[in-house]
Amino acid sequence: MLIQLKDLSPADVQNYLQHSIAPRPICFASTIDAAGNVNLSPFSFFNLFSSNPPIVIFSPARRVRDNTTKHTLENVQEVAEVVINMVDYDMVQQMSLSSCEFPKGTNEFVKAGFTEQAATMVKPPMVQESKIKLECKVIEVKPLGTEGGAGNLVICEVLCMHIDDSILDANLKIDQTKLALVARLGGDWYSKVGVNNLFKVAKPNVKLGIGIDALPSAIRNSSILTGNHLGQLANVEILPTVDASYDNDDLKQIVQYYSLNPNDMEVEIHRLAARFLNNNDVAAAWQILLHNEVV
Repeated sequence: MLIQLKDLSPADVQNYLQHSIAPRPICFASTIDAAGNVNLSPFSFFNLFSSNPPIVIFSPARRVRDNTTKHTLENVQEVAEVVINMVDYDMVQQMSLSSCEFPKGTNEFVKAGFTEQAATMVKPPMVQESKIKLECKVIEVKPLGTEGGAGNLVICEVLCMHIDDSILDANLKIDQTKLALVARLGGDWYSKVGVNNLFKVAKPNVKLGIGIDALPSAIRNSSILTGNHLGQLANVEILPTVDASYDNDDLKQIVQYYSLNPNDMEVEIHRLAARFLNNNDVAAAWQILLHNEVV
């Protein structure tokens, strides 16, 4: 299906984009107006854009249905400060409640049952229940349009962070496995980051991977190994060589059983290598595959 966005209603454009560009982290923004009224509201058009200087951007878009603006946008234009409270699973339902369109002047901390905590460098309060809070000054608000659905980029410099000790590791860094962050998808859908769905992808910062084009053709054109598998194998600095001391009983059985049928042997060896790759043991997978090359 090919979709031309210019032919869709703003609501349909929003629906397709929000379901496609996901999951999105949630900026749970606490702001204050010139009269001292506090507002608390979540935004999923949000991310980190620079670390030096430390810049985050979120976008309180104009409402699609009636082209009105959010209280958060009005507040940061009056008082150019915001606290971004990161959302984890323990607070997601309260966070959602705070997104109701309460009348201006309503304190969503009270409505959603959150605790106000004084910030150290900015006027808006922090959400005490949030495990990570970013105190920010707003350095620019950039409107992207004037129609319903148009974003307003609130460009923020992070002045300081508050991090709950419970999510730190022994080196005082954030332990990703201890922080069940929540992200936004399309419609009513959210996702939770947890130990069961975390995984690591090895990424060279200085050394270059050899690339999939440098893999032996039998590996590159395998009917068993997936694109992810090939990406793992190709993310080595140099093409590995056979380690004569490598020993694997499953490999021995495959070689012995399929000695008269090299095509089937290759398939089984690739399946065995895939098992190692699924467990992120790239070195062993290479040895399995290289032993097949010399059989």
